[in-house]
Amino acid sequence: MTKLSVNINKIATLRNSRGGNVPNLLQVAKDVQEFGAEGVTIHPRPDERHIRYQDAYDLKPVVITEYNIEGNPIPKFKDLVLDIKPTQVTLVPDGNDVLTSNAGWDTVTHQSYLKDVIAEFKEAGIRTSIFIDADLKLIEAAGTIGTDRIELYTENFATEFAKGNKDAVKTYTDAAILAHDLGLGINAGHDLNLDNIEFFKKSIPNLAEVSIGHALISESLYLGIENVVNMYLHRLKG
Repeated sequence: MTKLSVNINKIATLRNSRGGNVPNLLQVAKDVQEFGAEGVTIHPRPDERHIRYQDAYDLKPVVITEYNIEGNPIPKFKDLVLDIKPTQVTLVPDGNDVLTSNAGWDTVTHQSYLKDVIAEFKEAGIRTSIFIDADLKLIEAAGTIGTDRIELYTENFATEFAKGNKDAVKTYTDAAILAHDLGLGINAGHDLNLDNIEFFKKSIPNLAEVSIGHALISESLYLGIENVVNMYLHRLKG
């Protein structure tokens, strides 16, 4: 079964909007795991507009499943990850001015840089993944930099699926097949939701993990977070 990692950034956004500690980020992390999620994802950004760097430390003893920290490997982020040693680090080429992740790595142009960063994390015993577009040339290059996994950037799939274009998934299927042939594990994330997750899962061979935050938290406003976590788990079976 494909693992579900719940991204709790939006919980931090809501907390920060009012100050104080409501909703309680640590309690939500405990709850989603109790409800069945197999991982917790956070994405601290330099401006700490949602997840704060201190949150990353506070969550360490709370996450008893898989702890995935995403981010751009600037020095501050690297120091954080090497200090905490989560289960997985997912490298995302975010600029400081982006609202949300909007592109994967160019693994051809940044091949040498990524190889060095990944080697440092792997030496510390941290599983590595890189956020990447479903481009076969980039997937091929990813196979040379030492990463354990890739995370397919799925916004285009989600956009096209919502328009009724299910054929858009073929690009991702082909990317996953190539990645598996290269010995890479396959994760996915961005704009996956209850409407498209089951179709995506069935179309992507060897899909190890999905990381879902914005949609899952938004859906939970109507349906309740325990119910929504289990709805995702049901769709990811098989």
